[in-house]
Amino acid sequence: MWLFLAAIVLPVTVDLGSLALSGLRILCLLAVLPLLAGLLSGRHGRVIAADWLALAHVAWMALSLALSEGAAAVQLAGSMGVEFLGGYLIARVHVRDLAAFRRLCAALTLVLLALLPVALVEARTGVPVIPSAIERIPGVGSAGDVDAQMRLGLHRVQAVFVHPIHFGLFAAVAFALCWTALQDRVPAVPRALAAGAIALSGFLSLSSGGILAVALQVALIAWAAALPARIPRWWILAALFALAYAVVDLLSNRTPLHVFLSYATFSAHTAYWRLLILEWGLVNVAAHPWFGIGMADWMRPAWMHSDSVDNFWLIAAMRHGVPGFVTLAGCWLAVLVPVMRRPFAAEGALGTARRAWVFSIVGLIFTLFTVHAWGSVYSFVMFLLGSGAWMLHAEEGAPRGAAAAPPSRARPHSRFPAPAAAP
Repeated sequence: MWLFLAAIVLPVTVDLGSLALSGLRILCLLAVLPLLAGLLSGRHGRVIAADWLALAHVAWMALSLALSEGAAAVQLAGSMGVEFLGGYLIARVHVRDLAAFRRLCAALTLVLLALLPVALVEARTGVPVIPSAIERIPGVGSAGDVDAQMRLGLHRVQAVFVHPIHFGLFAAVAFALCWTALQDRVPAVPRALAAGAIALSGFLSLSSGGILAVALQVALIAWAAALPARIPRWWILAALFALAYAVVDLLSNRTPLHVFLSYATFSAHTAYWRLLILEWGLVNVAAHPWFGIGMADWMRPAWMHSDSVDNFWLIAAMRHGVPGFVTLAGCWLAVLVPVMRRPFAAEGALGTARRAWVFSIVGLIFTLFTVHAWGSVYSFVMFLLGSGAWMLHAEEGAPRGAAAAPPSRARPHSRFPAPAAAP
């Protein structure tokens, strides 16, 4: 886990022939096959539906790229598959109990606190400190300088990522993990300062996606604090969202989605552009529903000069067809929905950890509607998803920090007991 986070915050890349290998990609390349073999053999706990859906997504992605890209698909599917599965499996295997999950939350908090000083410098100077220092080393490269447009009189901070949007996402999803998951381990004042520093980091990206994720997590945390757990507070919240959608649809001459995007972006132009991307992206999905368009340019009006698609979920459907989207979304829902339905005590240790992870994942899902993830962030979002899979089998009465017990090896209705556990 620490190696994974270190590979993210030290964006070192080296060229090996036509291959661009980052530290994170090398780590995932070395880890993915042993971890996958251990997981499927049962050494790392039970295999869950999300594991099979993750494998199915990578397999379909490889097939769709092979049909659209030919020989180039070997390199494309290999790099994307390794980043996707590597991030998911590292968390899936190594974050398997409450203690490991809390260590992850503390680690993310410490990483972002360490990045805050360089982020503040970059916001004033426009120079990404860590990538610039790495690129001075002969023979290696780094994330480079995006030189994004200034907003609110500040330079947009990319920190250690290839784009400020990615830094905003990385910082934002850690907010609930810091404030909620560590509430039994860190006093309120230092925890509030750390969470505030994380929110500031997300703001310095000056990305609507990162700011939206923090705002959504704050709203969910406030809702949980305002209403007691004995009432169905989340069903009430869902009903209020449905009511708000209906009211906006009735009273506005724009669609609720248009209204939402107009308030969730920095400008009306950005909101309008993202609606156009969604509209024409779905046209491409309808034209190529099974295997997608691969890495080819997408169909759109000539005056839409940019080929950027700022929507992680949409671009999965565009590139790999509807099956590619279904296996990806299914992988996420196969972890999120069952974890939300686990009967944990609301204020117990497992309930608190579950609430922190769900808030973070919900913020991330909404952010990915406005952001495309690639490279290290592509791997990180799957890492965050895998970090909550242990809750599917966690039990309230288990010893603190203990993983869920493996299923019994005794045969049903057998007169022979299961083999004794090793001391």
